Amino acid sequence: MSPAPLRVVLADDQALVRTGFGMILAADGIEVVAEAANGAEAVSAVLRTRPDVVLMDVRMPVMDGIEATRRIAARPDGPKVLILTTYDLDHYVYSALTLGASGFLLKDVTPEHLVAAVRLVRTGDALLAPAITRRLVERFARPEPPSPGPVPVPHRALDDLTPRELEVLRLLATGLSNAELADRLVLSPTTVKTHIGRILTKLGLRDRVQAVVLAYETGLVTPRAEP
Repeated sequence: MSPAPLRVVLADDQALVRTGFGMILAADGIEVVAEAANGAEAVSAVLRTRPDVVLMDVRMPVMDGIEATRRIAARPDGPKVLILTTYDLDHYVYSALTLGASGFLLKDVTPEHLVAAVRLVRTGDALLAPAITRRLVERFARPEPPSPGPVPVPHRALDDLTPRELEVLRLLATGLSNAELADRLVLSPTTVKTHIGRILTKLGLRDRVQAVVLAYETGLVTPRAEP
């Protein structure tokens, strides 16, 4: 019995973008279960179709992608959200990440990268474009947590981490991949994945992106000064 296809909702106010991305995904066996022209339609589509992943544009009428992401990510069984953007270092993208998005893609993404990203983000095992994510967070992270903060974990929650887990989280926030973390810490990739899984569980985070955001928002890692 073949596994169920990966199910995606496409949310973008441009019909041509939805059509183009939908054709690319369908050609690789990924099922587009619904399309949405605004954030409100995206939220409704998620409730109706229960997809695995949502491709979410930021600037849309009625309800933007930021608010839609917040509502979708607040659901305990919600899908992963990938933000679609035209510019990677964008404060809107950062806002979406703090509210629960699992990553982002540039709209000029290649078909191969689009398919790979959708499949990767479903697993939660890999941080998409870790170096870009780090630069994005460094640029927009505030020196102290806002009140009320977008990260749903208080600073004291870091006390639950072991010294090794804190070390892994610090290095993770600098943009290192699992393989790079394994090399740096002289650990096996399997052990690194185990540490990351425990970190996410202890801090109540959805995935690695939220771990990077939390590391900066709590001051565990300090943004580097602009040149």
